[in-house]
Parts: sequence; C-alpha cells; structure tokens
Amino acid sequence: MNPDQKKLIQLAHTKMPFGKYEGRYIIDLPEYYMVWYHNKGFPKGQLGEQLQLVYELKLNGLEELIRNIKKHYPNKDY
Repeated sequence: MNPDQKKLIQLAHTKMPFGKYEGRYIIDLPEYYMVWYHNKGFPKGQLGEQLQLVYELKLNGLEELIRNIKKHYPNKDY
C-alpha cells in the first residue's frame, strides 16, 4: 500500500479532537463548518492538512469516496 492510500485511510478514521464537533469523523463535519475553517484558516499540522483535504473533497462532491474507504478498511492502523 502506498503512502497516499494510507493517508486516505487515516483520513477516513480521523475524528475531530475538539470543539462543537468533538468526536465526529471529520469527513462528516457540516459543509458550512468546513467553509468557516477555510475562511478563518485551517489549524497547523496534520489535522489542518486533513481538514483542508476534506474541504476540497466536499467542495467537489467527493466525500463519499472517504466514506467508502472507511467501510472497506475498518482498521485505521495502516
């Protein structure tokens, strides 16, 4: 499995670690919240990169790809 595949599997299993949506999978965060982050600025580090990717996926209507990955790869330890 290549690093990009691992990155997408990890993204599929990442939950929001803080705030109003703490504990919710970031792929399931509301679109308006992602737009807010886009306008405000994403956090630094891996979480920020993941949120930015989720924003792009939602913007292009591709979030179902990540939900399918979550179903097919239930173990996030890849």
